[in-house]
Amino acid sequence: MTRIFLLGYMGAGKTTLGKAFAKECGLSFIDLDWYIEERYHKTVSELFKEKGEQGFRELERNILHEVGAIEDAIISTGGGTPCFFDNMEFMNQHGMTIYLDVHPDVLFRRLRVATQARPILQGKKDEELYAFIVEKLNERSCYYSRAQYVFNASKLDNHWQIKESVQTLCEMIGV
Repeated sequence: MTRIFLLGYMGAGKTTLGKAFAKECGLSFIDLDWYIEERYHKTVSELFKEKGEQGFRELERNILHEVGAIEDAIISTGGGTPCFFDNMEFMNQHGMTIYLDVHPDVLFRRLRVATQARPILQGKKDEELYAFIVEKLNERSCYYSRAQYVFNASKLDNHWQIKESVQTLCEMIGV
């Protein structure tokens, strides 16, 4: 039975690396945000607006506990998932946790092109975006650092880098 939770800031590569990692290991891949959207037939942004942050985080925790019972899966969490309730403890107790650590410069480069697709980033100028990323990483680092493994996910720009990262990750955790 294998259950691996990938965590990290938005743009860290949880979905990109998670899909390739799951394929290599012959495991299912579950993106927690996509799972929530399929269940509720609404986007995470819509649910956030409708329920507020507290309501959304409660819903997210319930879904995390649901998918946390699925065996032989790699689960990509939302960037904030580890930071609420007992989510980090739950993930550490129910599987392996891997923090995808990415330098703010790399996150900035990745997120700069996705500001329209991510409502929380819309309208931010470059300086504001960079400062926002650094601030949120600092706020969340105490949660992310509780992961069982830390993996540098800065090199995911092409097929070869993704493949190399998957191999390194497999060696790191022994799968």
